[in-house]
Amino acid sequence: MDISIYIFYTILFIVAFLYSSVGHGGASGYLALMTLFSFSPAVSRQTALILNIFVSLVAFYQYYRSNNFNFKLFYPFAITSIPAAFFGGMITLDAGIYKKILAVLILFPVIKLMQNPSKEQKIKNTQNLAFSLIIGLLIGFLSGIIGIGGGILLSPIILLLGWGNMKQTAATSALFIFVNSIAGILGVVSKGVSFTNEMFLMICVAFVGGVAGSYFGALKFDNKILKIILAIVLLIASVKLLTT
Repeated sequence: MDISIYIFYTILFIVAFLYSSVGHGGASGYLALMTLFSFSPAVSRQTALILNIFVSLVAFYQYYRSNNFNFKLFYPFAITSIPAAFFGGMITLDAGIYKKILAVLILFPVIKLMQNPSKEQKIKNTQNLAFSLIIGLLIGFLSGIIGIGGGILLSPIILLLGWGNMKQTAATSALFIFVNSIAGILGVVSKGVSFTNEMFLMICVAFVGGVAGSYFGALKFDNKILKIILAIVLLIASVKLLTT
């Protein structure tokens, strides 16, 4: 077997591990990785959404059982994001436009990974319902089109607005990613989709990484070396998307 296959699945495990440790499904990481290994945008999008479903569910379970989930924080975003993600999944962008948008989105987790851990965020403000509905609509639609769950966009917004602390944000993002990924893949399926044997192996590797990452994430596990490796992979993928 080609050594590049081993490299691919090793990085896939690391992506799932690190993303799930902060309540994310890892779609942006999966898409970046598949970009480096020359997967087509169509295959990448559907695969990333499916991997997202499994990993984000595991992440949500770990945060939920530790009593960090706040339904009142979650539902306003989900009301509009779920249908928006479905319709977004039905849309197929031009490959060039798709790559440029994905390249920009990949930079969000790169910035987060390279930051030093900050102090625990505190809830400062009351959540605005109308604003939450708009945020959910926009992120959900973009999630369906690109093939991400939207957690990399929702998390910083919640923290910036002071609507939740770190753990609540992670739990909310995990379930947000889960429901959006299901809605997105249903939209993709409605336009026709094919599944491969490789996809099932990727699900297994990502699932194991997600279980391990979400478990250690609850223990505030921090591995700087793995974060640096992932940040470099994402950055290389972003550059490749912008230049090809």
